[in-house]
Amino acid sequence: MEEKLSLEEAEYLVKLARRAIRTYLTEKVEITPPPPPTEKLKKERGVFVTIYTYPEKELRGCIGFPLPIMPLYQATVKAAIASATEDPRFLPLELEELDRSVIEVSVLTTPEEISYKDPKELPSKIVIGRDGLIIKSGPYSGLLLPQVPVEYNWTPEEYLMHLCLKAGLSSTFWLTGKAKIYRFTAQVFLEKTPNGEVVEEELKTC
Repeated sequence: MEEKLSLEEAEYLVKLARRAIRTYLTEKVEITPPPPPTEKLKKERGVFVTIYTYPEKELRGCIGFPLPIMPLYQATVKAAIASATEDPRFLPLELEELDRSVIEVSVLTTPEEISYKDPKELPSKIVIGRDGLIIKSGPYSGLLLPQVPVEYNWTPEEYLMHLCLKAGLSSTFWLTGKAKIYRFTAQVFLEKTPNGEVVEEELKTC
């Protein structure tokens, strides 16, 4: 089981993400991160960086690494730059937008496959506010972070439907039994205001 991060470690990551974005937008180079203050930040972890407009909190970019394939602090830099410049849903972030945006960093646990005999069991195996989900079927895959169904007040069934749509599948594909569903948890850290105080978001479970 992965260790939880402290607020100090979270502040390092969120500020690192903002610095990585600013440096890339101004100089078109990927920063070399300063040495992490703890060993936990050097461990391989999955991570997503999300950019929201402020104060509207409208999504402006979200990209990351679901699997622990590189040290957390390095993955955060790469995810931050990609979120600002490579999310296909949005135009690349402009530098002046950065000062009107808040940064959110979600640090993931390693995904585990949900076992089921009947796909109708799946909703009962999902806890809203705790579980992030990944779906895989052939060349199709999709991921939703655990804070997403909380934000939209989805039921587990609606969560699965939107997960399928995210993967480019029909909304009821999860009922076919032809998909592998994985769950993970995340610690979610975000700025209260642009470049402001970093706090941990407590997700309401249900």
